[in-house]
Amino acid sequence: MLELLEGSQAVARAVGLARPGVVCAYPISPQTHIVEALSGMVRTGKLANCDYINVESEFAAMSVSIGASAAGARVYTATASQGLLYMAEAVYNASGLKLPIVMTVANRALGAPINIWNDQSDSLSQRDSGWLQLFAVDNQEAIDLHVIAYKVAEELSLPVMVCMDGFVLTHASDVVELPTQEQVDAFLPPITPLEKLDIAEPRSMGMMAGPDVFTETKYLAHMALVGASKVIKRVADQYAAHLGRDAWQPVRVWGPDSPSERGGPVSAERPAQQGEIAVIGMGSVMGTMQAAVPRLKEQGIKIRLVTLGSYRPFPARSVREAIGTADRVVVLDRALMPGVGGVLSADVRRSMARLGIPMHSVIAGLGGRSITERSLGKVLTQAKAGELGELEFMDLKRDLVEGAG
Repeated sequence: MLELLEGSQAVARAVGLARPGVVCAYPISPQTHIVEALSGMVRTGKLANCDYINVESEFAAMSVSIGASAAGARVYTATASQGLLYMAEAVYNASGLKLPIVMTVANRALGAPINIWNDQSDSLSQRDSGWLQLFAVDNQEAIDLHVIAYKVAEELSLPVMVCMDGFVLTHASDVVELPTQEQVDAFLPPITPLEKLDIAEPRSMGMMAGPDVFTETKYLAHMALVGASKVIKRVADQYAAHLGRDAWQPVRVWGPDSPSERGGPVSAERPAQQGEIAVIGMGSVMGTMQAAVPRLKEQGIKIRLVTLGSYRPFPARSVREAIGTADRVVVLDRALMPGVGGVLSADVRRSMARLGIPMHSVIAGLGGRSITERSLGKVLTQAKAGELGELEFMDLKRDLVEGAG
């Protein structure tokens, strides 16, 4: 049944449908509404058999999540921005212990200067932590992703960040379709941990690893993420078939000739071809981009959108396939490595090595600055004319930059 819901409320209800046994909560905007809604569900009994634990910090939220997951519980928590940085030590421990925790990251800029608005700097700062990172374009995908994430996490015994743009999605009301409890129960069975602590059978987890075995542990962690791509794709396909509708995919390709509004995975959509620009990005900006494509086509600018739903593991092969024989590639980067360039661009560049196609990194929407159709059109017009630099900052206010010295 279709409902009009705020993104955070929709996500909370989706998490509830997954029947977590422990929810660890510490508020930080813009994810606070999610854990507030879950607290109400636990208090009223709508979410039964769940321990809702208020903690004193984000570090404690992840630490309690680790303990609960190690004991065999299905665990949920959420955070954003500086909160994710505060729990970083424990974030690495969770993946190193191979615990299937699911965490929503309501993407928000990192300070200083302090900024509460949206970009993707926070989750991308943890790109090497060993967590899977899955991104939603809209609130419908955010709902579906949380159910998918639990099945992926528990099958692989790896933690998953479900990333959704803060405020842009978390505080926006959309018409969405929640699966029923019966549908989720049929898709997501009760958790059966691969390993768990049990006082009846004492054992250790996360022991010291010396120089003689540390490289091997990191190799195994690397191979676990490399192998995760096939599992993610299979589970996403199973979920879509189970619900009988389009659902989130790790990579989607879309153009004005696509049969579906959402577009389809690479295997179901043609890649970019000569005369087209492949535009690559993650999150809600790709919805804005999709709205701009028909008007750009009227101006003679042909676009093929490549929307990444999976950032870790990075779907390099699918990205290469989607780029095809495009004239050039434009990456919309919503996180910056100062002194280097766009974060997402670095991964895309590795994927398209030896393709010989020009690539442009466009830093856009940092700190919540609006990414408008007009600005996108200007950038892509420059790209078509060969006038776009390798690294560009969209809508950069030159007068502020020049006056800062």
